[in-house]
Amino acid sequence: MIRIHVTSVMVDDQEKALQFYTGKLGFIKKTEIPMGEHRWLTVVGPNEQNGVELLLEPMAFGPARVYQQALKDAGIPLTSFMVDNVQQEFERLTAAGVQFTMTPKVMGPVMIAVLDDTCGNNIQLTQML
Repeated sequence: MIRIHVTSVMVDDQEKALQFYTGKLGFIKKTEIPMGEHRWLTVVGPNEQNGVELLLEPMAFGPARVYQQALKDAGIPLTSFMVDNVQQEFERLTAAGVQFTMTPKVMGPVMIAVLDDTCGNNIQLTQML
């Protein structure tokens, strides 16, 4: 059986990303292993501490920077996180100073909103309706 153990989000600054993903979004730091200039740094959802880990991947590879910037410039989210209530998360995160590039919007069977993670990415929040 194949399953996802770790997935990554490219970040321009691991420490800033850790502060945003834990302090603003509410993830919990799971793993931190020094690896020279960077770290193997993962976070998990507070209700899924043994679930899929999100690696805060340092932007050490030039072509990845180009890809990240192209997605950002086009307004395309790098990834999507599932939430129970997009409107409530939008209100909570906006109050915490998070900037959204798209406010909550119904699109067929889902409601979505897109936020700026301050680390070079648009991140989509998704709620199944």
